[in-house]
Amino acid sequence: MYDHIGLRVSSLDASVRFYSAALAPLGHVLCSKDETSAGLGPKGAPALWLYLKKGERQAGAHIAFRAPDHTAVSKFYTEGLKAGGSDNGGPGPRLDYSPTYYAAFLIDPDGNNVEAVCA
Repeated sequence: MYDHIGLRVSSLDASVRFYSAALAPLGHVLCSKDETSAGLGPKGAPALWLYLKKGERQAGAHIAFRAPDHTAVSKFYTEGLKAGGSDNGGPGPRLDYSPTYYAAFLIDPDGNNVEAVCA
């Protein structure tokens, strides 16, 4: 059901330490890390993303749902808008993520960034 989850963190190093330790018994490892983000999950398949958020703390998380095809991504977007969501990126390719990444983004009524992705 879920493709990946993103969380905003105030200290990337502290969060990487915590999640690396807490998730190791579950078979998860640090898959990637740069100055502003880190990805953890099964080796080679990060599913939990941590994003450094400096300054004032903001509510909201990022949740991505796996979609079976492009049509489902479009329907997710259209129906979500009808149900009170706000546009955060219409259906389309996201070549900066990968050559086959196709997604749409909505902000839910609580301010969370919700995505449907077909990759």
